[in-house]
Amino acid sequence: MSNFRPMRRNRQQLSDEESIAILEKATSGTLALLGDNGYPYAVPISYVYSEGKLFFHSALSGHKVDAIRNCDKASFCVIEQDEVKPEKYTTFFRSVIAFGRIHIIEDEAEKLAAARLLGNRYNPNDDESLQKEIENGLARMLAIRFDIEHLTGKEAIELVRMRNNTL
Repeated sequence: MSNFRPMRRNRQQLSDEESIAILEKATSGTLALLGDNGYPYAVPISYVYSEGKLFFHSALSGHKVDAIRNCDKASFCVIEQDEVKPEKYTTFFRSVIAFGRIHIIEDEAEKLAAARLLGNRYNPNDDESLQKEIENGLARMLAIRFDIEHLTGKEAIELVRMRNNTL
C-alpha cells in the first residue's frame, strides 16, 4: 500500500514516462520543505534529474539547509506549461510533483558526481571549465539528493481531450 493518495482526476494524470520527460526537460522548479516553526518553506531552485533522483546544490548554510537537516520529507514541483486561456477562464497546464526524501550528500565521491551532473546539465560539453569550477567551488557548496518515492504528472483536461482527438 502506498503512503501517497491517488490523483483524484486520474484522467488527467500523465504516465511515469511523460512525467520523467518533463523532469528531464525543465531546468528549475519549486522545492517544498518543512521550514522554521512548522511553516512550509518553498524555494525556487535549479536541479538535474538522473535515475529516479533529483540533485541540487546549495550554499553551506541557510534556511533550506536547516530545513533539510530537520526533516527529510520534501516535495518538488515543476511547471512545464502554463498557457492562460482568458476567454475559457482556465489554464492549459502540464506539471509534475515529486514526493520523497531529501539528503545532504556527505560522501565526497557522490558529491563530486552530483556537481558534475549539475555542471553538465547547465553547461554541457565544457569539461575543462567545469573542472576548474569544481576545483574552486566544491568545498564551498553542498550537494543535495532527493530520492523520489512518488511522482505524479497532470495536465489540463483540455489537453487530454486534444491529445485523444488526434490519436
